[in-house]
Amino acid sequence: MTQPSTPDRDSDLNFSDLTPGELSFGAVYFDGLTSRQRQAEVQVSGQTLLVRSEGLEASYPLGGVRIEPPLARLRRVLKLPGNARLETDDRRAIAALERRLGRNAGLSLVQRLESRWPIALASLVGVLVFIALFLQYGLPALAGVAAQITPPAVMATLDSQTVRAIDTQYLKPSSVSPARQEKLRQDFAALAAERGGPYTFRLLFRKGGALVGANAFALPGGTVFVTDELVGLAKSDREILGVLAHEVGHVQHRHAMRQIYQSLGLTLMFSVVAGDVTSAASVAAAVPAFLLSSGYSRQAETQADDDAGRWLMKRYGTTRPLQDILKRLIEQDGPVQRSRVMDLLASHPGEQARLAHLQAIEAAGKAP
Repeated sequence: MTQPSTPDRDSDLNFSDLTPGELSFGAVYFDGLTSRQRQAEVQVSGQTLLVRSEGLEASYPLGGVRIEPPLARLRRVLKLPGNARLETDDRRAIAALERRLGRNAGLSLVQRLESRWPIALASLVGVLVFIALFLQYGLPALAGVAAQITPPAVMATLDSQTVRAIDTQYLKPSSVSPARQEKLRQDFAALAAERGGPYTFRLLFRKGGALVGANAFALPGGTVFVTDELVGLAKSDREILGVLAHEVGHVQHRHAMRQIYQSLGLTLMFSVVAGDVTSAASVAAAVPAFLLSSGYSRQAETQADDDAGRWLMKRYGTTRPLQDILKRLIEQDGPVQRSRVMDLLASHPGEQARLAHLQAIEAAGKAP
């Protein structure tokens, strides 16, 4: 009887010596009834697989034989009817059988690649590079598209849920007088109407405390928070309106929605874009912490400053109101605190660069 092939080596069998249509290889046979293993000789002829071992001869219809996909350099496994199985190191013979039966064609190629460590290592490096490029460029691009097509109704639901979470966990009721709040709300309503867009703009006053301090930030659907500390820091309503114009810019360019998608992942992105209000409500639980710990990108801050600067130039002929309150905030806050809120003083770009940008807008607006 022909002995089984040596483990972990391809068979030296010359297939040209076989009768056309026949295939032979050595294997370890398990009958499926006991744990005993037998060294066996396997022959495939026509549509029959014949197993011969000491004291045993069994045949199986080839159509009932299942060839397990290759896995690196592990033994190839053939599952036979009746829970019997064959294990062999003769990968050439099994590859020939797979070609004859038209099975595992793609997986055989994968196995050959896996068995060559330079190719496997290069593939791993390629996957890591792809992931890094996707996170840097692909995910932001997808988030930008998703933010633009998110239905306004979903953003309104997100706003209402987020307001409740913020009021419960982070901010306190405002002590700004009702008359002062009403005046600023009227001015903000006029600003929002002038800027337009499918948003439900509203202005909410809250006490920032040690966590938020003098700040303002906008939710995706048009809800804008202003803290008592910012109102107290401002020397005029024009300064507050400059801040609000900046926040309206974030809403209109959907910066917050884009940042949320980038941070909370693709599954959430697709469910919210599809109008799943339940998902929008679940996102709201994570939004407050996100808003209070993240900053907008350089491009987003520049866009919002550009919008605010141009609105100020149109309304007052100067960007000084926003410049002045920015300078005051810089003087008031330490470097550690400046990036604490996704807002007027987000850390990208730096405050001096933002001031220079506002000054350039004013210079261009006044140029003959």
